[in-house]
Amino acid sequence: MNNKKLRRSTKDCMIAGVCGGLGEFFGLDASLLRIIYILLAGFPGFPGLLIYIIMVFVVPKDNVE
Repeated sequence: MNNKKLRRSTKDCMIAGVCGGLGEFFGLDASLLRIIYILLAGFPGFPGLLIYIIMVFVVPKDNVE
C-alpha cells in the first residue's frame, strides 16, 4: 500500500507550495501543473483561486528542512 500524503512543498515553492506538493504527490512536474492551473484560471466559472486559498490553509507543509 502506498503511504504518500499530500503536503505543500517547501522545496518546490513559488507562492505557497501547493503546486509543488501536488506535483510530488502525483509524480508530475510542478511547472506543468502551474501552467495547467493558469490556463484553467482563464475560464469563466473556474474557482481556481478559491481552491488554491483553501489548499493553503488545509494542506499541511512538508517537514523537510
